Amino acid sequence: MLIWGAFIVLICIFLALDLGIFNKEDHVIRSKEAGLWTALWFTVAMSFSGIIYWLFSSGIIDNPTALTPGTAVLKYITGYLIELSLSIDNVFVIAVIFSAFGIPPVYQHRVLFWGILGAIVFRAFMILFGVALINRFEWTIYVFGIFLLYTSYKMLRTGNSDFNPKESFVFKQIKKIYPITTVINGHNFFIKKMGLTVATPLFVALIVIEITDIMFALDSIPAILAITANPFIVFSSNILAILGLRSMYFLISRMLAKFRFIHYSLVVILAFVGFKMLLAHKFYPPEWVSLIVIVASLLGGVVTSLLIPQKEEVIEDS
Repeated sequence: MLIWGAFIVLICIFLALDLGIFNKEDHVIRSKEAGLWTALWFTVAMSFSGIIYWLFSSGIIDNPTALTPGTAVLKYITGYLIELSLSIDNVFVIAVIFSAFGIPPVYQHRVLFWGILGAIVFRAFMILFGVALINRFEWTIYVFGIFLLYTSYKMLRTGNSDFNPKESFVFKQIKKIYPITTVINGHNFFIKKMGLTVATPLFVALIVIEITDIMFALDSIPAILAITANPFIVFSSNILAILGLRSMYFLISRMLAKFRFIHYSLVVILAFVGFKMLLAHKFYPPEWVSLIVIVASLLGGVVTSLLIPQKEEVIEDS
């Protein structure tokens, strides 16, 4: 428990430094700043693999499956890259949500900060629940595998282009429960209007992002559980990837249209981990195979997007 407590304290320190010092004043996050923060979070996550190695070599952390330190590091990095890659779809949806509710760029970081904070809490419960299920009922791994295959198929068929936050179930329920205004008053989530406390578009966007992240976690957490059921590796890799999601959003949200084949990379990754779960008791490839599949899928999506130009729509004169 001491290790878990220390890790949670470390995350709290990161969050406090983020909003309390480095981003105390609301400002627009430019690509250069987002790039530096993305590189910093990636460096922190990769450096944490050294902590993983030390924890498993010293024997001070629960290790029921007797993972070697090197294997534990490979599982951690693979889990981190899976979560990071699946977050790309999350970035697309966040961009749509901000656009739909007219959230100015200057306030987007604050909304994402509180959204990430809520995501950490919800994912902690989901990870512990998922690990407990797999450890207690081994057959649940097949359920997760089938679910991931179905998700990859649905992603292949539909994509994200039809998502409309204002038509979502969550938005409709918020309108029934709480009065909503279209007025944005600074970075406030609530304002007083005609003697009533009403929710601003920032609060609505926050709630929709929060619920959306939970839905994405239904994909990403089973995907990491296909790599390992060690709760600390799953939790640390997932949370460190989520911490970098904000800066990654500001870095790649403007480039998503350019890298249009990345979506198919995510389909391949989900399908791979789905099959891996279904075959877990008969065939288990080495950890480096999973790592190569993930990296190759992402690079393939980027390279294909760059090599195949997007067809321009031809407007015919009537």
